[in-house]
Amino acid sequence: MNEDRAAGCTCRDISHLTAGIRAFKARHYGAEPGLMRSLVEDGQAPATLMISCSDSRVDPALLSGAEPGELFTLRNVANLVPPYRQGASLPGTGAAIEYAVRDLKVDHIVVMGHAHCGGIKALIGSAEGKRMARDFINDWVELALDACRIHVTSDGNGGRREISLDLLKDNPALVERAAIAGSLDNLLTYPWLKARVEAGDLQLHGWWFDLETGDLWQTKPGETRLFPVL
Repeated sequence: MNEDRAAGCTCRDISHLTAGIRAFKARHYGAEPGLMRSLVEDGQAPATLMISCSDSRVDPALLSGAEPGELFTLRNVANLVPPYRQGASLPGTGAAIEYAVRDLKVDHIVVMGHAHCGGIKALIGSAEGKRMARDFINDWVELALDACRIHVTSDGNGGRREISLDLLKDNPALVERAAIAGSLDNLLTYPWLKARVEAGDLQLHGWWFDLETGDLWQTKPGETRLFPVL
């Protein structure tokens, strides 16, 4: 039993995480100190704001192989971006976006979703009127309710029909990818962000990672529809 664990505690051991930090220190402050020294002395200058899910299985730095200083990361349930609203109560998401865009001057914003997202599962439940018995999750995921209103061509004459919630429950990836598109649209409601996109010095990207296969889907420049690329 780990000596750091409190007596009588049934919590799982996390001592391997502090061991990982020791290994990080040995590499980046011992064997290869140049990178961390420059990040301290010169400050951070990441090219990318990564907006990703809080899900423990989808760490954007780990998946992308990014080094310290490469990603400015914003993580929340279901990688959602609320629309711009001044004076919002406790605007943590907006604050991170604003700092990345207006102060760090990132060149790219990536909204990264993934398969088997618990937040999207909760969203589909809310759309059915089956809200979870939770204090915060329902209101948050309902920012993306429009992602549950997916229309497809129903006949050869260009008619459209809305996909049923029963079908979406069986195919949640459709909602996961639609929610990414919705967040990309919401990013453009931030006036200083939209101005940079229109000036051509900021690009928006949507990514969706398939946990089952490791495949990556991406948007094409200027679009919100996702296509498999890896």
